[in-house]
Amino acid sequence: MLLLRCPLPLLLLLLPLGSRPQKLPTRDEELFQMQIRDKAFFHDSSVIPDGAEISSYLFRDTPKRYFFVVEEDNTPLAVTVTPCDAPLEWKLSVQELPEEASGEGSGDPEPLEQQKQQITNEEGTELFSYKGNDVEYFVSSSSPSGLYQLDLLSTEKDTHFKVYATTTPESDQPYPELPYDPRIDVTSLGRTTVTLAWKPSPTASLLRQPIQYCIVINKEHNFKSLCAVEAKLSSDDAFMMAPKPGLDFSPFDFAHFGFPADNNSGKERGFLKSSKFGRQTSPKPRVDLHRVCIGNKNIFTVSDLKPDTQYYFDMFAVNTNTNMSTAYVGTFARTKEEAKQKTVELKDGKVTDVFIKRKGAKFLRFAPVSSHQKVTFSVHSCLDAVQIQVRRDGKLLLSQSVEGVRQFQLRGKAKAKYLIRLKGSKKGASMLKILATTRPNKQSFPSLPEDTRIKAFDKLRTCSSVTVAWLGTQERNKFCIYKREVDDNYNEEQKKREQNQCLGPDTRKKSEKVLCKYFHSQNIQKAVTTETIRGLQPGKSYLLDVYVIGHGGHSVKYQSKLVKTRKFC
Repeated sequence: MLLLRCPLPLLLLLLPLGSRPQKLPTRDEELFQMQIRDKAFFHDSSVIPDGAEISSYLFRDTPKRYFFVVEEDNTPLAVTVTPCDAPLEWKLSVQELPEEASGEGSGDPEPLEQQKQQITNEEGTELFSYKGNDVEYFVSSSSPSGLYQLDLLSTEKDTHFKVYATTTPESDQPYPELPYDPRIDVTSLGRTTVTLAWKPSPTASLLRQPIQYCIVINKEHNFKSLCAVEAKLSSDDAFMMAPKPGLDFSPFDFAHFGFPADNNSGKERGFLKSSKFGRQTSPKPRVDLHRVCIGNKNIFTVSDLKPDTQYYFDMFAVNTNTNMSTAYVGTFARTKEEAKQKTVELKDGKVTDVFIKRKGAKFLRFAPVSSHQKVTFSVHSCLDAVQIQVRRDGKLLLSQSVEGVRQFQLRGKAKAKYLIRLKGSKKGASMLKILATTRPNKQSFPSLPEDTRIKAFDKLRTCSSVTVAWLGTQERNKFCIYKREVDDNYNEEQKKREQNQCLGPDTRKKSEKVLCKYFHSQNIQKAVTTETIRGLQPGKSYLLDVYVIGHGGHSVKYQSKLVKTRKFC
């Protein structure tokens, strides 16, 4: 296969002159590197090059189409699309090449306009489509020859994106690989500092490729890609890193789209090299987002933070040969309060996020403003179990270990004050959500049955489907079920290690969604529902997740279930 590296009109003229098929498809590396260095070669081009990431721009509701050609059948193919600051709709399709493009024709080629009309008027076969803001990809170990079309559309706003395509995915591997545990651990927490640690990428430790780690810190949310970070930083003149000739390039040009030219285009605009948490002042509006690269270290202390402030931390492994990156699982943490502040005040009916370092403790205070008969504490532990103690005016009322979601209802007392002590796990840092209220109808957390397991019926397994059941409650809630294919050696320990129980269905890929439905039963003994998940592959393992979404919008995930379809039917 050869992914085309020339504008479409020239591409179509050259199709009849293509080389005869070879046993193994290869690309002309010398020509490829020459064209990559010539950045203007791809301006106004609708052609995707082989083995290089391109960056481009979409105007809202204005579709854009890219092309590339696969010359031989049974060619490996991988296409990755990275949305930056807005969701994308994209579709990959293929259609047969004109006979003159096969490389075996003779005589003069057809006129250019006739060839273009022949290609663009035909509807191709759709191979894959996606809608959302996740980094999504199409991979095939054996693709047919033909003209491939990649159509992209942004319906939300003007946005930019990245596309990478290759015919040698096994050998290229431009994106760094994540370790078996891709989480970021918070190992130390102070009033103005947070120390982060993570496991190294196998791309660096095993394959010996040059990897550097880049940390992103902000107060709003976690990011799914470094491209999304660059989009957020665009108002601070950090839209893109400077291209690396021959390895990474960007055909996007501000002036081309009517934006003012960058006066500092010749200067390096890479990641911050300073280990301090801060940036140079700028006359432009400042974005409350910071990024710093630290080389190949896997521990880093972020400094100059504000006390008693929640921050979100993202880690990206960047291959310095390709400038392509992969995101670790982000985390969040709240810095310690000033010394005079010893407790966090809980507001009636409001969910509060709490972070506790390993073996650490956190104190919270709840002081209802009115008289009350009962007080309810709802706790959702995101990772490992945490210990909770509740005292009312110094008297111990509750001491429990909480894993998952638990709700505690205590007798109230006029003008009472409640002190809550939360103790973290010995295994690692803990994250949780807590709600305190004196109003029984003010429940942001959905009600849960005592048993939150998903049951799979072994006798109902087939080669393409599995049947599962789970318990509900007397309260009408929305349930959504998701599936994800996993390797055969995927085990319960991996499942527990990778998943943050507080992450809702909005963090899942839309392609993993099976269905959503409402369910309840006044008879608690009959509050059970079943579902058959179809369209699965024979002999494959899948991880199933059920989310229950309460009236307040807060979601809780049932215990994940690992299932496997029958190999022979």
